[in-house]
Amino acid sequence: MSGCPCPCSTSASSPLSLLPSIPADPRRSSIAFPSSCGGPRRRGVRVVVAASSKDEKAEEGDPAFNPFGFVTDNPSSRSAIQLPESPAQDGNVGQMLYRTEDKGREYGKSVRSGEFRWFVRETGSPDARRGTIMFIHGAPTQSFSYRTVMAQMTDAGYHCFAPDWIGFGFSEMPQPGYGFDYKEDEFHKAFDELLGTLNVTEPFYLVVQGFIVGSYGLTWALKNPSKLRKVAILNSPLTVSSPVPGVIKQLRLPLFGEFTCQNAILAERFIEAGSPYVLKSEKADVYRLPYLSSGAPGFALLEAARKANFQDVLSRISAGFSSNSWQIPILLAWGESDKYLPLSIAEEFQKSNPKVVKLKTIEGAGHMPQEDWPEKVVSALTSFMF
Repeated sequence: MSGCPCPCSTSASSPLSLLPSIPADPRRSSIAFPSSCGGPRRRGVRVVVAASSKDEKAEEGDPAFNPFGFVTDNPSSRSAIQLPESPAQDGNVGQMLYRTEDKGREYGKSVRSGEFRWFVRETGSPDARRGTIMFIHGAPTQSFSYRTVMAQMTDAGYHCFAPDWIGFGFSEMPQPGYGFDYKEDEFHKAFDELLGTLNVTEPFYLVVQGFIVGSYGLTWALKNPSKLRKVAILNSPLTVSSPVPGVIKQLRLPLFGEFTCQNAILAERFIEAGSPYVLKSEKADVYRLPYLSSGAPGFALLEAARKANFQDVLSRISAGFSSNSWQIPILLAWGESDKYLPLSIAEEFQKSNPKVVKLKTIEGAGHMPQEDWPEKVVSALTSFMF
């Protein structure tokens, strides 16, 4: 039989004979279809597609395909992530991690306490003449926000600690259901163990800021007044009327929360949305880094948000600090430009116990005054603690 290139031929033929021909002109692609089995052999049909001028330009000058383009190749996200003008050249997760992996660990070290590894920032020495300050951050941020305040408070004579809560920042992030479920009482227990590990045995100053885990710092204080000298509260929910930010509401929604928690720029956008300022690139890198490194921080945040009973926690905070039994001095150092928690929240809280609670507004600062105006926060703290 004569050689037929189609698969039904009984004679052996090379598989290469079935491949399309390759055109010599790189701007033109052609595909040759083999002849059918039946009837006389005919020439194959050749389809010729000419590349558009746009395609030619893409081949000549455009950067390589960026698999993360859906995140970086639009003005809004590029501004938030603060990548270079060519995100395809510097916008993939590996390169972003390489650029930021050594940032944000000022004054910090890993500390094993109980079953978990904490990341703790420390400035000053245990024999500091004015005592110890413990700085507590809120969700979805980390202790990095206190770095400047800590350094300046140490210059003023204080010994300072600022831990990343379990599941946040650079601390350990255990999988929910395996030794840690991100409930309030578990955070309290872990914090008690950390104080023992850090050898904080004398009454100390407590500085608290933020949502969820920040609130847990205040509920811990209500249970441990004998361990405290004074309490300073930076913008935090304090009353049952305190609004909950939209992103935290989203985290509590089934399925939608799972997507929201894996947004690598969630923390920096949360900070900027509550502030009149945009974070500088080097600061945004640090808040983004844990969420870029793995999915664990996002799922930890998800669990903490879903396990939090906001109304119950805020009711206890509001009632506990307004009670006549609470006599430890409290300072409200409040960023007056907070877009989450208006100044009226602080004013309402202060009126409930005016003899104990003092209010100091931080002009120009937003939800995180320690990040926006650390110098003004230091001035307020030193005047209050001295």
